[in-house]
Amino acid sequence: MTIQNSKFKTEFIKRIIKFSISILGFCEKLKNEKFFWSIIDQLIKSSTSIGANIVEAKSSISKLEYLKYFQIALKSANETKYWLYLIKEVAPKHRSEIQKLLEEIIEISKILAAGILTMKGRTSKSFNKNIQKKSLDFF
Repeated sequence: MTIQNSKFKTEFIKRIIKFSISILGFCEKLKNEKFFWSIIDQLIKSSTSIGANIVEAKSSISKLEYLKYFQIALKSANETKYWLYLIKEVAPKHRSEIQKLLEEIIEISKILAAGILTMKGRTSKSFNKNIQKKSLDFF
């Protein structure tokens, strides 16, 4: 299935909304620590931007504009990964919860990237080879 498939798109949006709600709940736990305020702000912005851009793509006037919204969503997903990795390193007591969030955002990123490659006419097989080479294993 591809992102262009209507049923898949609906399920994918639901998954992203669920992820955004999980991020909001996680940030609620950190809000009492002033140290995390600016990171929480960035994390909320980047994680909620993913779904917002995908929904906004629906009103695109061209295929190129539609693709651009998905590319922005992928960039937001990558930014979300960064903030989660950062918190994971400085807040060990939250590591297991962060790990679950990271696993989900990594899956969402892969779906977005595969969809972008499909829209560009490339195969996701070549993408998977590149992902393995350029993985975020450095965290």
